Amino acid sequence: MPKSRRRIGEASKSLSIGEASEFWDTQSFLDYDDAKEVDFDIDIRSVKYYYALERELAEKLREIARARGTSAETLLNLWVKEKFV
Repeated sequence: MPKSRRRIGEASKSLSIGEASEFWDTQSFLDYDDAKEVDFDIDIRSVKYYYALERELAEKLREIARARGTSAETLLNLWVKEKFV
């Protein structure tokens, strides 16, 4: 009797890139019935810049981001874009 196969979306739903990487290090696409070939590009030239924040500002930023269900980095980028772009 064939092994019951799962759907990829159910197995890896809402994982971070690191979590997805760890997940697929231990899984095989052959165990999933909805695997299909896709094309995508990755920008490996991405650069991160680090800026110092006062401790109180950093803590408040993390608190607000957590309440909004996002990361402090994402929230800070959004705010800077709103201000300067």
